[in-house]
Amino acid sequence: MTTTQPNIIVIMADDMGFADIGCFGSEIHTPNIDKLAEDGIRFTSMYNSARCCPSRACLLTGLYAHQAGVGHMIANLHPPAYQGYLRDDCVTIAELLQQADYRTLMAGKWHVGGDYEPRDADLWRPGDATHPTPNQRGFDRFFGTLDGAGSFFHPHYLMEDGKRLESDPENFYLTDAISDKAVAMVQDAVEEKRP
Repeated sequence: MTTTQPNIIVIMADDMGFADIGCFGSEIHTPNIDKLAEDGIRFTSMYNSARCCPSRACLLTGLYAHQAGVGHMIANLHPPAYQGYLRDDCVTIAELLQQADYRTLMAGKWHVGGDYEPRDADLWRPGDATHPTPNQRGFDRFFGTLDGAGSFFHPHYLMEDGKRLESDPENFYLTDAISDKAVAMVQDAVEEKRP
């Protein structure tokens, strides 16, 4: 793709140590990720939380987790710093990139959109005021789960572009589905000739 704007790929992995991939000193061979790191930018000084939701809020907004509304996890503890979902007055990196005519794509776990009860997935209200979805926070496309913990074989609530999907537990593995969908979305963006 020829463009004056660089393509941007951000990878966030839960529960990964600093030196778990080759470009940061691991003995595990990770040539593809190492190549991305060699040709791109590595976050070597990003501070995060010990919890996944606040870390996501920091990465998406560039703010401290409390400033973004996700000071702990996704339960709404009522003060604005602990509301459990991204605050409306916080701008996400996806929203900024859209303003610069970027195509914004996300595949994976959202987990900054409010508290969802896994046992009552049929009662979820994605998109309401306290449950913002990736598509509402700057992502043109989204494939993945809204909640945190779930089954790799039969997720509670799998979504694609605002619509709930059902998975076939016999032929489904979430990690493969996320990877395949991410590749397909990037290929679609290449065809559109947009960064």
